[in-house]
Amino acid sequence: MAKSMALNSAAGLAGMLKAGHKHMEGVDGATLRNVEAAKGLAGIVCTSLGPNGMNKLVINHLEKIIVTSDCATIVKELEIQHPAAKMLELAAEMQEQECGDATNLTVSFAGELLKMCEDLLRMGLHTSEIVMGYKRAYEFLEKALPTLVTETVKDCRDVKEMIRIVTPVLAAKQFGFESVLAPLVVSACQGTFSSNGRAAVNSDSVRIAKIMGGNVSQSEVIQGMVIMRGTEGSIQHKDAAKISVFACGLEASATEAKGTVLMKNADDLMSYNKSEEKKMDEIIKAIADTGTKVVISGGTVSEMAMHFIERYGMMCVKIVSKWELRRICSATGSTALVRLGPATAEEMGFCDEVNVREIGGRKVVIFAQKDNAKDGCRVATILLRASTESVLNDLERAVDDGVNCIRTCCSNGALVPGAGATEMELSHRIKAFGDTCPGLDQYAIRSFAKALEFVPRTLAENSGQEPTDILAALTAAHANGNASAGVDITGEGNGVRDAGKDIVDLLHTKDSAFRLAVDAAITVLRVDQIIMSKPAGGGKLGI
Repeated sequence: MAKSMALNSAAGLAGMLKAGHKHMEGVDGATLRNVEAAKGLAGIVCTSLGPNGMNKLVINHLEKIIVTSDCATIVKELEIQHPAAKMLELAAEMQEQECGDATNLTVSFAGELLKMCEDLLRMGLHTSEIVMGYKRAYEFLEKALPTLVTETVKDCRDVKEMIRIVTPVLAAKQFGFESVLAPLVVSACQGTFSSNGRAAVNSDSVRIAKIMGGNVSQSEVIQGMVIMRGTEGSIQHKDAAKISVFACGLEASATEAKGTVLMKNADDLMSYNKSEEKKMDEIIKAIADTGTKVVISGGTVSEMAMHFIERYGMMCVKIVSKWELRRICSATGSTALVRLGPATAEEMGFCDEVNVREIGGRKVVIFAQKDNAKDGCRVATILLRASTESVLNDLERAVDDGVNCIRTCCSNGALVPGAGATEMELSHRIKAFGDTCPGLDQYAIRSFAKALEFVPRTLAENSGQEPTDILAALTAAHANGNASAGVDITGEGNGVRDAGKDIVDLLHTKDSAFRLAVDAAITVLRVDQIIMSKPAGGGKLGI
């Protein structure tokens, strides 16, 4: 105790903390270092914003090559170590969970806010004044954003309307393929709607199966499940099939205790084998007598069991993944049994058609439900085709974003103009608001407004246009009251177009992205000291 109380006051903080710690404080030591790290991360992902955004080639610690423009995937695979940049990664992760889209907007806007505050700090403003200005600007943004709503989706079952909404989301990730992917995403999502009640989508209900070969236009939607393997037996097609699902293997159960069987003659050996065959025959016959046409096993299927399944004319499918087993139960209305025996009527499922197809040289089992199935199909699968694995994976990420867009639209269908029009209008209004504010925080409010201009500026840069000219044209358009003027990435019409009808974004997604970006930026900005203990195991932590 006496030793621990022997504090050397002359040593200062170093005398209080253990040897090997790191400590940084002040504007130059902590704040600007954090800002620099956040700017670095935002600089990486901002070039991937929009339809003409560039891809990043990331090689992770497992030497897996990932080629994508999806911000959530990029920041996840980068394995960020700096705690300030980690804040932005967490904001992007939360945006991905909540809305499934606009992660790039979250990270880039947070980085832009911190980039703006760097100039304010060098001007002599205190951090608290910048934070106060950003908070006031965000409060104004929250009130102004709902006033920019151009329309609200009333019927999520309208196919044309939903295709129009999901197309900009898919175009931002897979520009050129949005006209092919949008109808597939809408068809799959609407296939999971119940026939009565409010339309709603569960992201887990829309599955994605990837088969290499062919091209994207050969992709299709299957109302039901696709199992990426063939059947165990020779029977490959069943219509109007009753289904029994077993979570256990189809084999003779082994006892826990070891036993020894004493056989005195050849008759004992013959009768021992026959008794096992007879028992298995009874079990499989009992399953067949229930009307079962398809047997699904979550474990091993023994040769003896397979012999009797074939004898009674049943199809056998083996599913090794317990998650797929749960989904097949959901798609067919089955209950997975942990006992080997006949299922009751309530435990059995039903499927309109079960058949084996060969796609791209690979055999798959398709559990398809008719379009007029009662209450819709619980699971729908989008079968994606492409030439390489990297393209398939990026298509999957784009489809995921599209599904999440429809999920969000079902809960909140308010739409705002896209193509940078919403950000430009908010910037115009917040600038005017800043001019009416006395005090030093007006500089921070103006910087907040200027940070919002990064969206149209980046869209113009990524499409190869002159950002200064585009911003000037947009500023003039919004000053004249055209709130839906956005960037035309094709370069026609001086690079400005009316985005009110064609290119729309969901209000909820935008609102969530702005909220998380501002929270992350303010959290990073309020840090004035970084204190790190010595890493365990002698590892290095560079800041």
